[in-house]
Amino acid sequence: MDLERGQALADPRDAGIGTESDLSKKLYVGNIPFSTTEDELRGLFAQHGDVDSVAVITDRETGRARGFAFVEMADAAAADKAIQSLDGSDLGGRSLRVNEAHDRRGGGGGGGGGRRY
Repeated sequence: MDLERGQALADPRDAGIGTESDLSKKLYVGNIPFSTTEDELRGLFAQHGDVDSVAVITDRETGRARGFAFVEMADAAAADKAIQSLDGSDLGGRSLRVNEAHDRRGGGGGGGGGRRY
């Protein structure tokens, strides 16, 4: 399919972009025990569908787990099933928080205040 410069696609599927149900879905998993491994999370989420990736987030300086992770499921239906089944469930004595991950928005940080004289 050839497009002239500036010509818009009428339907995103024309560009090979699938619908949401065709795409994988990234999940935020919070309040996990600090000892939780990626393999443990993969096994837990694999009960609900194919898992593409798991990333337990660690502190840059200390290397210790920060208590949350991201799990990417192969399809949105499996991800929705995992959210419904696992949100609020117990893992190592902690109540998991599982929901759809959202892109980080700009901003963040801040420079603190200016000098006071």
